[in-house]
Amino acid sequence: MHNLTELENSPQEIQEEDLVNNPSHYDSFIKDGPDCITAMQAAFGKDAVADFALCNSFKYIWRHHNKNGKQDIHKAIWYLNKYLELQENPS
Repeated sequence: MHNLTELENSPQEIQEEDLVNNPSHYDSFIKDGPDCITAMQAAFGKDAVADFALCNSFKYIWRHHNKNGKQDIHKAIWYLNKYLELQENPS
């Protein structure tokens, strides 16, 4: 049995989660199912998700000084790119 000190000081192969491009809390709860934004697009349509992406980018820029700093700017850029993708790819 390990104590907490041993676990804290032992080398571990923990892959750092990409909280900007692929946060695990937005993965599907269904094995091999759609991620959250894909499910949103299926439920609400491309235009609604594009508007959501634009609003979410605004939110991340607005709060970046008070919450997650540079990470929030990267999230805002991700959502702006998603907005552009949805606007440029009609389907």
